[in-house]
Amino acid sequence: MQGVAYEGGGTLRVSTTEVEPPGPGELQIAVAYCGLCGTDLHIAHGNMDARVRTPLIFGHEAAGTVAAVGPGVTGWEVGDPLTVMPLLWDGTCSACLAGHQHICQNLTFVGIDSPGALQQRWNVPASIAVPLPADLDLRAAALVEPVAVAVHDVRRSELQVGDRVVVLGGGPIGVLIGCVARHAGAQVLIAEVDESRRARIAALGFETVDPATDDVVAEVGRWTGGDGADVVFEVSGAAAAARSTTALAKVRGTIVVVAIHAAAREIDLQRVFWRELRLLGARVYQRSDFERAIALLGQGVIPAEELITRVVPLDRTPAAMDDLAAGRAMKILVEVGA
Repeated sequence: MQGVAYEGGGTLRVSTTEVEPPGPGELQIAVAYCGLCGTDLHIAHGNMDARVRTPLIFGHEAAGTVAAVGPGVTGWEVGDPLTVMPLLWDGTCSACLAGHQHICQNLTFVGIDSPGALQQRWNVPASIAVPLPADLDLRAAALVEPVAVAVHDVRRSELQVGDRVVVLGGGPIGVLIGCVARHAGAQVLIAEVDESRRARIAALGFETVDPATDDVVAEVGRWTGGDGADVVFEVSGAAAAARSTTALAKVRGTIVVVAIHAAAREIDLQRVFWRELRLLGARVYQRSDFERAIALLGQGVIPAEELITRVVPLDRTPAAMDDLAAGRAMKILVEVGA
């Protein structure tokens, strides 16, 4: 089989290896499509060398079918469509015992801490496999994982019908948050610096603003009649965006930090105090978020085809990563099983 591995030092290699049968408790997946994301870019650029073991086959936004069933696994048949919720927790730490397994203190993220989906045959624990409806296109199903992120983020915000929502950062996760929030009854404005992305976002029916040239605080003030946003999602990872969140939120508004910030950021705690703001973190997802994401994709709430910029063969993964890094795409899928 073919796979794409990160070998360290910013090097990716397409290679051919033998297919290993699934072990006890495992399913073997014939991977159809794998989406590329910002975390994959961090791996490919060497920014996670202190964490990953090389060579690493990465990727975690996957959809495919069951190719083989390992010993002891029940409830699955060869050919069943599925995706993977790529989290393995220990079940013993205080977070797990409190019911927060998705933020286990010893969490293994499959595709980062263990082999991922950029391979034609992928063996995974059956416990993390999630069934897909037979009528859900596998291209769209490759978006289940990022949609689940957005579902979790919106759920954490506890937004209400009619709320005004500002999303800082119009990449794939920001746009998906916008889609999920809009479906929940919110009005959404997305701030994004890239002109081509703003055009794509506007075509999806969202209000947009350019933080590079516009006064976002003033624009949000006009948009909300001077009140500020009910919910602000920080998705960009930029220091300036983080600083602006408290100025954008209304009295008793909610700020949800979605982006992974590489360094500590300044934030106006006086404003948090003065306006009684809520500041929340939102990390990955739970099983119910995956199930909701599948439903939203099946209902057409998520405009999958509009978000997928292109689909490339497995051997074009390195070039696709370059395009993603240069901002020449919203979402790129790798057709792994072709």
